[in-house]
Amino acid sequence: MKTLGIIPARYASTRFPGKPLIDIYGKSMIQRVYEQACSSPSLDSVVIATDDERIIEEVKRFGGEFALTRTDHQSGTDRCAEVARQRPGFDVVINIQGDEPYIDPVQIDLLSSCFNDPSVKLATLIKKIDTHEELFNQNIPKVVINSRQEAIYFSRHTIPYIRRTTEENWLSEHQFYKHIGIYGYTTAVLLEITRLKPSALELAESLEQLRWVENGYIIQTKVTDMETIAIDTPEDLEKIIRLKGI
Repeated sequence: MKTLGIIPARYASTRFPGKPLIDIYGKSMIQRVYEQACSSPSLDSVVIATDDERIIEEVKRFGGEFALTRTDHQSGTDRCAEVARQRPGFDVVINIQGDEPYIDPVQIDLLSSCFNDPSVKLATLIKKIDTHEELFNQNIPKVVINSRQEAIYFSRHTIPYIRRTTEENWLSEHQFYKHIGIYGYTTAVLLEITRLKPSALELAESLEQLRWVENGYIIQTKVTDMETIAIDTPEDLEKIIRLKGI
């Protein structure tokens, strides 16, 4: 099984324009993501997918591999599909977020291991929720899974609703999970799902994975105990620098 890691990278960002190129103590964010991904032994190749010449110049500078993509993609999944078409011969694609400069290669390997089971076509990671702040934060998608650790539903709302007690006791009554935004797909299924039209649930929650669920695709999950830290704003950059102590 050959696995391709793809890092979608856009220059435009409503909250943080140009963030792939921000300097984090001597290295651009996109370089840090690329180097972390290249450290994963489960990936046979890693490529940065972008439509911006400024990002391409940066990737050339540090010697990374890139693919030039169209400018009209609506999601990183769509950008990954274009690259998968350009580079046949890979069985699995891992979509790695371009704004997580300290992503742990162990997480990439954990997700990749889902595809050791030939029945798995789509996969993602989840993490146990331990705080009320996360549990009721609508910016953190929650995941409900079945007994086979397949995702039943994703929601920004806190699900399931625990009827028998008050909200302050919910964490002691049920194990809740949040979604960690890294995806894996077989190449064939990646090309299939990007031909699907936006679904009612996806539009309601603004979560693209609901399009797949609504169309009957099974999403395998694995539980990670590692936290991911994405940089969406300049304030996030300050936080990650303080956290990492660099």
